[in-house]
Amino acid sequence: MQIGKKIKQLRLKKGLTQEELGERTDLSKGFISQLERDINSPSIETLFSILNVLGSKPKDFFDDDDHSRTKVYYPKEEQTIYLDDEKKYKLHWLISESNENEMEPVLISLDIGGQFKQFEPSLSETFIYVLQGKVTLTIGKQNYIATAGESLYFDASDNHLLQNAAEEISKVIYVVNNSYL
Repeated sequence: MQIGKKIKQLRLKKGLTQEELGERTDLSKGFISQLERDINSPSIETLFSILNVLGSKPKDFFDDDDHSRTKVYYPKEEQTIYLDDEKKYKLHWLISESNENEMEPVLISLDIGGQFKQFEPSLSETFIYVLQGKVTLTIGKQNYIATAGESLYFDASDNHLLQNAAEEISKVIYVVNNSYL
């Protein structure tokens, strides 16, 4: 049983950050992070305190019937689309509840001169596959250019920004590993 993974799933379902869960249980954000990555194990008392805050009974938590991953197929109708006219991009969430999973795949279309939002450093890993056009990825002060059929893979430990570098619409599949958040 992956106790940390189950704690993280419950925390995300409650809409809490690691810091908020830590504050409500008198634990540090770092300790919560270690628990969720199964680097550290909680005492029974600490686990029960966490479960109480997350609204789970110990019996339910330890039930081995994992129903959380029953969905496999995600039809197009379930995709969510967001348009940012100012930054000139369109974002398709390809999996309806991807922010609750360890990976969050999205399809990004960048208009001419478009850019995706600037991201602050995090512990996540990111994969980008260019479907069409040409993009520039800026990580810190370093620029990387990729064209259709090429990929970018990086840890997000520095500020990063994705921009269209083509005189046409560019499209990418953008996958973020949320397991470190």
